[in-house]
Amino acid sequence: MLIEPPTKRAVAFFDGQNLFHGAREAFGYTYPNFCPLRLASRVCSDNGWSMQEIRFYTGVPDIDHDKFWNKFWTAKLGTLGHRGIVVYSRTLRYRNQVFRLLDGNTWSGLVAEEKGIDVRIALDVVRMARKDQYDVAIVFSQDQDFSEVADEIRALSRESRRWIKIVSAFPVSPTSQNKRGINGTDWIRIDRTMYDSCIDPRDYRQ
Repeated sequence: MLIEPPTKRAVAFFDGQNLFHGAREAFGYTYPNFCPLRLASRVCSDNGWSMQEIRFYTGVPDIDHDKFWNKFWTAKLGTLGHRGIVVYSRTLRYRNQVFRLLDGNTWSGLVAEEKGIDVRIALDVVRMARKDQYDVAIVFSQDQDFSEVADEIRALSRESRRWIKIVSAFPVSPTSQNKRGINGTDWIRIDRTMYDSCIDPRDYRQ
């Protein structure tokens, strides 16, 4: 029987693009308007956890491909860093993809792909657990690739005989097609009221 610590140290891991797409589907927002600091603090406060660190991960478009979103993310990530949040970003990669249209014709265009972000999150979640830097990992994502991370954390908990929890926090509403968190984790559902209380007061589109 693992002993549950009376004070649970938490680290928040934000999959920025996954969280944005979840919020867009659930609440209709058209840009990443959430504040990671407010969201992480709210989740920790609601559950009685002690916030130790916030880590934010996202792909960023190259300025030559998308000047608007490059400027947006550069400004937002800069502010997050000044607030003490650990930021990890990588430039999006682009490849040509052919799409078949309903009329039978085809159209080709550049498609942006986020490479390496999921791997970095997974490595950090496991690395920090091994170093005993948290008791609770809060992963703001619904990406099922992280289910293997959850398996690894449970195995580590058994091997080290240490109580460790991993949770998946994600937006959800009646319009959400995906209402599932990461398999093998505890789920924290972020409803509209909670999300709206954690919107970033600054609009980085300006």
